[in-house]
Amino acid sequence: MTRPHVLIAGASIAGPALAMWLGRRGWDVTVVEQAPSFRTGGQNIDVRGAAREVLRRAGLEDAVRAATTGEVGTRFLGEGGRVVAEFPAERSATIGPTAELEVLRGDLARILLDAGDGSTTYRYGDRATALTDTGDDVRVSFAHGPDQRFDLVVAADGMRSTTRRLAFGDEAVVRPLGMEMSYLTIPRTDTDTDWWNWYSEPGGLAVHLRPDRHGTTRALLTAVTSGAGGGAGESAADGGGRRSREDQEDRLRRQFRDVGWEAPRVLAALGGAEDLYSESIGQVRAPRWTNGRVALLGDAAWCASPVSGMGTSLSLVGAYVLAGELTAHADHREAFARYEEVMRPYVAQAQHLPPGVPHLANPRSRAGLAAFRLGLRVAATPALGRLGGRLFSPPADAVDLPDHGRLEQAG
Repeated sequence: MTRPHVLIAGASIAGPALAMWLGRRGWDVTVVEQAPSFRTGGQNIDVRGAAREVLRRAGLEDAVRAATTGEVGTRFLGEGGRVVAEFPAERSATIGPTAELEVLRGDLARILLDAGDGSTTYRYGDRATALTDTGDDVRVSFAHGPDQRFDLVVAADGMRSTTRRLAFGDEAVVRPLGMEMSYLTIPRTDTDTDWWNWYSEPGGLAVHLRPDRHGTTRALLTAVTSGAGGGAGESAADGGGRRSREDQEDRLRRQFRDVGWEAPRVLAALGGAEDLYSESIGQVRAPRWTNGRVALLGDAAWCASPVSGMGTSLSLVGAYVLAGELTAHADHREAFARYEEVMRPYVAQAQHLPPGVPHLANPRSRAGLAAFRLGLRVAATPALGRLGGRLFSPPADAVDLPDHGRLEQAG
């Protein structure tokens, strides 16, 4: 029999994870990625709950543990960098703002890519420009190279997926959450620690410094841009109004020019940062994740936003479930239906953010910031420490994970 051939758009986390499972199960897999080469950069992400079990079934938990950043917990800082409250990392698959398995996005992507069977084709510097579903296959046109036919296409290319737009038009909506995040890597100094240090000032501005395992420090600048709720939403086909690199640097310097602690150091590093990336965070609400022979996966299907703490875990679990259902059912329509049946409740819980998030943790007023810090101090007391950790714990176990076997048993 001819091996089924699938095209996966996107080579961050969800794409390589799906490619790994399908490749080991005998599928012919091609991954197309718009970036010109494998992206080594990226900020801290965590693996929680059911996603830990997926790593175990993949035989990758030890590899991911060996690649963790070494982050020992989360510290909230006040004036002058004084510690307001701290929450040490727990040896738990779920609890706390710092998970036991904290890893850099690029490191996890490399582990997933290397865990494949070696037959997957990674096609960098390209993207799909048109999809034609014939009912028997999907004809795909590319920005570079000739058209090809695939049995299935999976869009896993992010919150504002261009591949999703080709197959679903403007059905999906991005619900903005009213916050911008800017990520970059900066040189490590002797003052940096192995804690996630979170410093806030009035105006909804915050500076985060987090450790990595490469001798550098990961910096994050966040700014509240609207009131709670962020508006009714925008078309997912909207590119997000991306600014030029120069415009984004200028914007960040204006926003954070009067912010204390390590903000001047981060701003000074903007010009030399090769990996500066900014995004307006939001959630993707898609009425369906499949259309004919095309499916959505990861942030392209359900982005819960970085503040959910569930992005990576949803991607890993979703890839495992989708691959398992595709190999368990001869008819892709049955597989797709089962995939949505398993994942929809899990995603719904992940997207259900606590009231006021992200604005509650990023107050604009001095009074609001004072109240937030008081709440942190109380939550971090010995009597309430574990309860305080649960305040930052997403519903990472809230899925009935199907038994699709282990990677080393697949064939």
